[in-house]
Amino acid sequence: MFTDIVGFSAATQANEAEALRLLGEEEGIVRPLFVAHQGREIKSTGDGFLVEFGSALRAVQCGIDIQEHLRARNELKGIKPIVLRIGIHLGDVEERGRDIFGDAVNIASRVEPLANPGGICITGEVFNQVRNKLPNRFERLGLKTLKNIQHPVETYRLALPWESTPEVSPETTQYRLAVLPLVNISPDPKDEYFADGLTEELISTLSRIQDLRVIARTSVIPYKSTPKSVSQICAELGVSSVLEGSVRKAGNRLRISLQLIDAGSQEHIWAESYDRELNDVFAIQTEIALGAARALRLELAGPKQGTIAKKVTPDLAAYNLYLRGIHAARVATPEGSNQAIAFFEDAIRKDPGFSQAYSQLANIFVAQSGDSLSPHAAFPRARELVSRALQIDPNSSEVHTVLGNLALQHDHDWAAAEREFTRAISLNPSNSGAHFWYAFLLAALQRFEEALAELRITIELDPLWTAPTVQMMVIQFYTRDFASAIASAEEERNRSPESPGPHIRLGICYLRAGRTEDARREAEVADRLRGPGRRLDGAVLRAGLGEPEEARELAAEWTEASRTKYVQSAKVAILFAAMRDKERAFEWLERDYQSGDRFLWNFYQWREFDSIRDDPRFDSILRKLNLPTGKWQV
Repeated sequence: MFTDIVGFSAATQANEAEALRLLGEEEGIVRPLFVAHQGREIKSTGDGFLVEFGSALRAVQCGIDIQEHLRARNELKGIKPIVLRIGIHLGDVEERGRDIFGDAVNIASRVEPLANPGGICITGEVFNQVRNKLPNRFERLGLKTLKNIQHPVETYRLALPWESTPEVSPETTQYRLAVLPLVNISPDPKDEYFADGLTEELISTLSRIQDLRVIARTSVIPYKSTPKSVSQICAELGVSSVLEGSVRKAGNRLRISLQLIDAGSQEHIWAESYDRELNDVFAIQTEIALGAARALRLELAGPKQGTIAKKVTPDLAAYNLYLRGIHAARVATPEGSNQAIAFFEDAIRKDPGFSQAYSQLANIFVAQSGDSLSPHAAFPRARELVSRALQIDPNSSEVHTVLGNLALQHDHDWAAAEREFTRAISLNPSNSGAHFWYAFLLAALQRFEEALAELRITIELDPLWTAPTVQMMVIQFYTRDFASAIASAEEERNRSPESPGPHIRLGICYLRAGRTEDARREAEVADRLRGPGRRLDGAVLRAGLGEPEEARELAAEWTEASRTKYVQSAKVAILFAAMRDKERAFEWLERDYQSGDRFLWNFYQWREFDSIRDDPRFDSILRKLNLPTGKWQV
């Protein structure tokens, strides 16, 4: 437990003698309460305390007792109030003499400022221990990135009896669950695809439970065959429980064994084995979802249960091809994408009414647009596929996410994109992709606070996915919050020190904040790591450092390549703008608009365009795209 007096430094400056008198009075109130709840005072921190307890419950009860005594004292007339914040975390510590050290101590000190004045903030580890043992309500704050703490920490505020009942959002009462990659124990190792695909399908099925937040696939994949303990995984993903198990496929027989494990106690709260015919796989998924929901005491009635139980295809061969497509799509290479396309197309040929196969295939074409495929080749194909998927299943969150992306990236119809993304989220609040792309739309429209809120939700749902963290950093650029951008970039760099991208992004952050030498150092590290290839962001960083050679070479390379293959015109325009070649920049911006690509929506707030932003032609293009115009700083 960490305690801290609110406003003590300011009070000391105003009247040091009075501040010290109040500090002495506060110590006389709280110290006996530490003893009463079997707490051990480790040390005083000036205007607060570090205290160790034998159990999370005793620590929380002590915190409530402290705040109750101070409240009663503050209600007396004619006295200056003493207001504390309290933070509590559960974890291992290392003892040296009378002091204690370790991440647990650091986390407790970092969550204390998240408490309201006169309130208590606890971590997810504490919540898991006390949630069924106290009458208090808990307000979930979500995953918080804390200074010098490697992974985001799940946090809650405890509602005290005398406080007005907090408005509890849907997220506040939702459980958080991670489905770990199922282990393939089939006789044929080639059946690995089946275990991987079934994992993803279970995530999708469980996500349909309205009061359950399910961690996205990209954040659970790294835990495949991990030696980490359940408690470590739960802490890193910020979940209350995990579902783990194995799959054995032999001929036409299927055996699935699962166990649902509580993060706090690490005890099994539900376990089941299913020994069935292969064609029962859909019924098994439904039974697993219902069993997990009952174990977590989530209510499933009427339409919700029917949604969970929907069968994706009656054709087992088509489903098998679909699972192979999911497995292939995880390989982030052109070969993997091509294999996935072939499997999904085969699945559709087997079952022309297979909605999920259409939407997965449409997603691949959306992802390839502007990269390996021209938008004119990718988007019409994606629209054709998703239109068919919508006819089959109009209530698919994945379908509406694809429709939102088409409205955003191809049609540039911002209102339609917002309708589709919000519809996708309402159908499946655990759809991290919908939250992420909705944030992209909001940022493009300069609705930055809303965009950041969507990115925070995305990070909660997919904490190991780097893209939302990078996009949050970009918005911090746009809003000139360079301190936060640098902190985010440094954290990313520390997580992936051998990857050039984080060094480049950190270098750009330093450059924007005026730390030129730090920016140059990161650029040099990135150069060593990336080898001979060129990157847009690396060239932009070098140009910002007054070294435009790389930008000039990359612009020439892309200009030549555009004669024979697709090149994204807006990116070439960025290079010329970075080199302050106004006319060439507008030449490529006009090409971006006239060709129908119109990717400027994603880049127009970049600092590189400051060199041409005062030209009326720039605002003219923005107006044609219905984007915000005018002179504003980025």
